[in-house]
Amino acid sequence: MAPLRLRIEGQTFRDSKNREVTLRGINVAGDAKFPTSPDLPSHRRDRFFEGDDVSFIGRPFSVEEAHTHFSRLKRWGYNLIRYIFTWEAIEHSGPGQYDEEWVQHTIRVLRLAKDYGFYVFMDPHQDVWSRFTGGSGAPMWTLYAVGLNPQTFASTEAAWVHNTYSDPAQYPKMIWATNYTRMACQVIFTMFFAGKDFAPKAIIDDKNIQDYLQDHFIAACKHLAQRLKEAGDIENDVVIGWESVNEPNRGLVGWQDLSTIPNEQKLQKGTSPTAWQAILTGSGRSCEVDTWDFGGLGPYRSGSQLIDPKGESAWLPADHDDLRYGWKRDPGWKLGECIWAQHGIWDPTSDELLKKDYFAKHPKTGESLNYEYFTNNYFMMYYRKHRDAIRSVHIDAIMFCQPPVLEIPPTLRGTKDDDPNMVFAPHFYDGVTLIMKKWNRYWNVDVFGLLRGKYLSPAFAIKVGETAIRNCFRDQLAGIRDEAVENMGNHPCVFTEIGIPYDMDDKYAYKTGDYSSQVSAMDANHFALEGSGVSGYALWVYMANNNHKWGDLWNGEDLSIFSLDDALLPPSATADTNGQKSLNSSTFSVDQASPSFSQSHATEQSLVSPSNITKTLSTPSILSQPSNSPSDLTAKPGFRAAQAYVRPSPIATMGNLKSYGFDLRNATFTLSLVCDSTVTEETPTEVSLPEFHFPQDDIDVKVSSGKWTIGADDADGGLIKKLRWWHGKGKQDLTIKGVRTRQDAVRKGDDEDGYFAQCQDNSCCLM
Repeated sequence: MAPLRLRIEGQTFRDSKNREVTLRGINVAGDAKFPTSPDLPSHRRDRFFEGDDVSFIGRPFSVEEAHTHFSRLKRWGYNLIRYIFTWEAIEHSGPGQYDEEWVQHTIRVLRLAKDYGFYVFMDPHQDVWSRFTGGSGAPMWTLYAVGLNPQTFASTEAAWVHNTYSDPAQYPKMIWATNYTRMACQVIFTMFFAGKDFAPKAIIDDKNIQDYLQDHFIAACKHLAQRLKEAGDIENDVVIGWESVNEPNRGLVGWQDLSTIPNEQKLQKGTSPTAWQAILTGSGRSCEVDTWDFGGLGPYRSGSQLIDPKGESAWLPADHDDLRYGWKRDPGWKLGECIWAQHGIWDPTSDELLKKDYFAKHPKTGESLNYEYFTNNYFMMYYRKHRDAIRSVHIDAIMFCQPPVLEIPPTLRGTKDDDPNMVFAPHFYDGVTLIMKKWNRYWNVDVFGLLRGKYLSPAFAIKVGETAIRNCFRDQLAGIRDEAVENMGNHPCVFTEIGIPYDMDDKYAYKTGDYSSQVSAMDANHFALEGSGVSGYALWVYMANNNHKWGDLWNGEDLSIFSLDDALLPPSATADTNGQKSLNSSTFSVDQASPSFSQSHATEQSLVSPSNITKTLSTPSILSQPSNSPSDLTAKPGFRAAQAYVRPSPIATMGNLKSYGFDLRNATFTLSLVCDSTVTEETPTEVSLPEFHFPQDDIDVKVSSGKWTIGADDADGGLIKKLRWWHGKGKQDLTIKGVRTRQDAVRKGDDEDGYFAQCQDNSCCLM
């Protein structure tokens, strides 16, 4: 049996030559959240509720365009893809009805990813359960299965859905995430993870709704895994593993008092009902609820608002045709009535809350419940079923375990679940920047430290100054990793989502071409990843159809590193639009009439492939045409902060990687390693060097020992320029200096130390 392309050794990944692999990845692609037919980004309403009759063939992109996208990502230095797909894509027509044409499309795209040498892991993605509850993931029939009516969510505010919002262009930013604490998601996630305990009357096809939903979801994933195995050249050759499920949520499990907002609910925006108020409005009652907004110092109560559904209910009516999908609902589960009323939590005749602590204790044992209990019990019960189903097909699958976001990981160390082929797969976003859509270089907050009780007062969690902010990001990532090692055991940590919003400051960059805020934010996140000691990451996100008007085409988000309305980073920082060497060339914008802009948006007539990629991509190129965004948002396209994410990185390290980092301002990459033996000719340490920062005739390399070469090879289709280093044993150091360009410089004080040097100085850390 041939050795695996990638294996786990403790907290590191190793290739077939026993070199440590650093995973530098990207989520592909955000487009996979919504169907191609009909093409339904979240701002469109037409045919939205025809959820059974959809197709996701062509997601994340067409086979014809896949070469262009994969070659671009490879040239930007990525070696890992988190492959986004949804349950809806597989099983949209009804329970057990799989879309085999979509499966075959997926196999064809994955084969092309293999041609470019990517490691791929499959992400069964969801956000707030489904498109029909304001996110992505599950098919529409699952909402009918739990007894909900998605067509009344708008009036009852059971969910905020962009597709049904009265003015899609004015949909409040990041409001979609509050759906986790609105009625529909609270019901569904409670049923999915803990229905047997908290909704025992919810029986369908002789199964509790918990098993019914979990079994169908896991069976769909297993079906896809089986088809990938049958393809013969996908499993292990390109698909190395599977993630458990994106961002699981507890629903109401552990809710101490349904009539109050729990202290741990940090996100409040727009109307913010208590769970009890959400139950009432979901059943057609009117309620006055608090409203919240997000300001310079975080969330604050802004007032109150009446939610009046005018008698409409979020539950299916009693006369609903329940035969549509072929299931048989137990007579004890009545349609037309709230499931929680049927379990005695409240009395719909008097609207009296009878059991406000119903979810605070285990119904059978009386044990007190909290989020930690949920993670260690309800989430882990699901995770084991998912893991075992995938491994029954893909025996060597690396399991990317993603517990609830920023919650304490499950206690697995030393148990049978302490799986040597498991990865801890957390997420991290700078919440201040994400919510406010502004890079604040003056202050930020240590959110992870606050959640873990690190500070006597929240005031002490505030970090002042950009250097302290960058250090804070790094320390949060390291803290998340260390906590997982303590709880889960010695496993690699890969942040499978991290990223920045591009539409900061009311889309200022789109109007001016000045992406300086985005460069600073993106560089701060990468500094944190490089300095935290994690094993890898997958940046959120690559969108094939992002544009300046609608962003990622989903809920007003705009995090894609690529946009149809921006120019691609030129091959070299030292070339101006006439191809002449110049360190004073344009920093953040390009002239639409210039040759470089025309080339970057040219339509390619010939098919791009690894065999001809060197010639084809001698200049940037894409298949897609610019969008129809308003002219004021496209007049000065920029490089979309690419100089911050197109950066050098270790690819394969002989020995153990101790540290590495890229000082963007000074275009300097440093790496330290320890090796037990002298490197052989076949096993050099390899570092990717993007041409933009390291043009061939402007590179200064210093090594502690050995010899090195720089060049590209056919293994990557000539896409990646690599430094290969044959070093001695013991501690070894590498420094590579490229070209300092104007966009990499701090606005003032060119003679100051670079960020990388500043942030390594512990004396810079404030508070």
